[in-house]
Amino acid sequence: MSLPRINPYALPSAAALPSNRVAWRPDPSRCALLIHDMQDHFLRAFDRDASPIPEMMSNISALADRCRALGIPVVYSAQPGGQTLEQRGLLQDFWGDGIAAGPEGQAIIPELAPGPDDVVLTKWRYSAFVRTELDELLRVRGRDQLLIVGIYGHIGCLMTACHAFMQEVQPFLLADAIADFSADDHVRALEWAAARCAVVTTTAATLDDLAPARTLTRARVAGDILGVLEDAPAVLLSGDDLMDLGLDSIAVMGLLTTWREAGADVSFEDLAEVEPTLDAWWSVIGSRVPVTA
Repeated sequence: MSLPRINPYALPSAAALPSNRVAWRPDPSRCALLIHDMQDHFLRAFDRDASPIPEMMSNISALADRCRALGIPVVYSAQPGGQTLEQRGLLQDFWGDGIAAGPEGQAIIPELAPGPDDVVLTKWRYSAFVRTELDELLRVRGRDQLLIVGIYGHIGCLMTACHAFMQEVQPFLLADAIADFSADDHVRALEWAAARCAVVTTTAATLDDLAPARTLTRARVAGDILGVLEDAPAVLLSGDDLMDLGLDSIAVMGLLTTWREAGADVSFEDLAEVEPTLDAWWSVIGSRVPVTA
């Protein structure tokens, strides 16, 4: 009934991630970061010096720093130690007594210690929404996206992602900022989430989406394109052929004028050299957009 000893394993590469069913993108004005159960008790199951722990911790730290710099709420979940049988409920049957009483096991690891403006929620069940103020916190702060990192992927992280989805909050499960019982459990969690409730993404992609003070963002480019299409789809997918959707050269010239006014040093010829998709165009436009802060 105790936690298993977890053998080292490599994090999945970006190329190996499952395909997402939706094209949601993190928005700094809409998202919050949840650092899930990064407590000493749970990290003891791993070799802290072997993959995936150092990479995961580095990625979580980078995400937390970026979110704090942009005023994005950073929220921690942490289970209490010394729970009674009544507090443990059915968790007792599966996992035993849980975290021992006292500060040592229940402490969030010092490498990822909460900042003065961060929120720490006392967590009681797999989902960080159950018996906590997480839902209210998101609503009060006008947040309807949740970036989820931490441990364990196929248990609390996945259940929280599913619960967020059912609360009309868009969840993002960061594949290289979570850890799990095994590589197989890790991959299965990502596959289930991508197919049913969340976007599976990487730290690098998320940091790009949360780039500070860009004069033009990928989300705005997508919105501008949708705005000039006569029969625009509800969502512009990364690989959609923009010409097949009805985008013509006159509309492109108008878009380029708008994007140049926003600071992008990009020409019609630049876009003509790549595939007419959002991914390809943003790879050009994003490299020509200044970061002002």
